[in-house]
Amino acid sequence: MLRGMATVSFYADDVRAARDWYANFLDTEAYYAMPSQEAPSYVEFRIGDFQAELGIIDAKFAPHRVGDGPAGAILNWHVDDLEKTLDRLLELGATLNQGIVDHGDSGFRTASVTDPFGNLLGIMTNPHYLDIVAAVRG
Repeated sequence: MLRGMATVSFYADDVRAARDWYANFLDTEAYYAMPSQEAPSYVEFRIGDFQAELGIIDAKFAPHRVGDGPAGAILNWHVDDLEKTLDRLLELGATLNQGIVDHGDSGFRTASVTDPFGNLLGIMTNPHYLDIVAAVRG
């Protein structure tokens, strides 16, 4: 049974460049690097309300082919301002994969980009997510 997103793994030929790009976008530094900060083959960020893990792994360790175009499942991360977040990603060099889509009149809206390293990144406004955060916080 799925109990919640624990870690999402992205792959990059240049882990340092990917780390720096995501640090800039997320406005936080990776808290972990292996084998070192100077020459990482893996870095990890903790982000969001539940400190979800975003790992970036050297593409040579990928269990699938990397680099022939956008890759991976689209995991949608809740954001408070979809337009602003999408604009920021595009300013930082991501390319549009799918523009903003309104899913009925329920408040669910999605968009996705391809980061400069070929990974698909989904963003979303999700009223259900906000309800869960409010319930957890009491």
